[in-house]
Amino acid sequence: MTTRVAAIDCGTNSIRLLVADLPDPAAGPQAPLVDLCRRMEIVRLGQGVDRTGRLAPEAIERTRVALADYAAEIEKFGAERVRMCATSASRDASNAAEFRAMVEQTLGVPPEVVTGDEEARLSFAGAVRGLPADAQPPYLVVDIGGGSTEFVVGTREGGVTSAVSMDIGCVRMTERHLHGNPPSLDEIAAAQADIAVAVDRALEVVPGREAATLVGLAGSVTTVVAIAQGLQEYDPERIHHARVSYDQVAEVTADLLAKSSEQRLAIPVMHPGRADVIGAGALVLRVIMERAGMPSVVASEHDILDGIAWSLAAA
Repeated sequence: MTTRVAAIDCGTNSIRLLVADLPDPAAGPQAPLVDLCRRMEIVRLGQGVDRTGRLAPEAIERTRVALADYAAEIEKFGAERVRMCATSASRDASNAAEFRAMVEQTLGVPPEVVTGDEEARLSFAGAVRGLPADAQPPYLVVDIGGGSTEFVVGTREGGVTSAVSMDIGCVRMTERHLHGNPPSLDEIAAAQADIAVAVDRALEVVPGREAATLVGLAGSVTTVVAIAQGLQEYDPERIHHARVSYDQVAEVTADLLAKSSEQRLAIPVMHPGRADVIGAGALVLRVIMERAGMPSVVASEHDILDGIAWSLAAA
């Protein structure tokens, strides 16, 4: 018997909803979930958090509006179980209690402000189901968010062997370093150095250099892969499990960092809410590939959101 669930992932840059039917356990461990609704809104909850340590009132309000819409969708589809996970921005903010109260009032359930380790494990669980046969284990899964990037190593059968979260998300790196439009060479160099230190530290904790396949998650990765493929519109089916080389990622990254936000908006696959931070996100991906010695990356449209949904199977 299937179970209908609703998963919400509230990150630093976006908030996303998945309503899905989980398969009957008798269908086997690799049976897929069935999507009923996937939504994404750019709310920039982490606006200014790196600088102020607080969630901005206007960011909380943008998130409330999106959540109210999601609550109506969840009611319409009749989800039996609901879980909302809030990640980097909500961990870092001194006024997180205000945010939690807003969520419970709007959604009817409290948000779980997950640790970086739990975030990494949920991302891995969502990403590795259904990987193609040429994606050999062990996997290094990287989830490049707005405030942080999760690094996870493991296999499908054995699960996660090690995980770590680093504060090098696309919003955080943009606000910290990439102030020009387009950013200057000095700004890019400073961001790259900052990212490299964090990536090297992460690779001391997780054996990413020993992994056979790099799997990249979240909007920065999927946008870079869409651009590398030359897509004229954002097509999740063509992006999901597409493999692109380091050279392609490096070329796309250099091009994005040389463009202004207005020029990036003209790229057919670019989400308007991502144009100002995609350069930093691409740079994080490029530096990870460089420092881990990865010749290519496999993009996945399935990530922490799917992991949250699967976690409700045991609820």
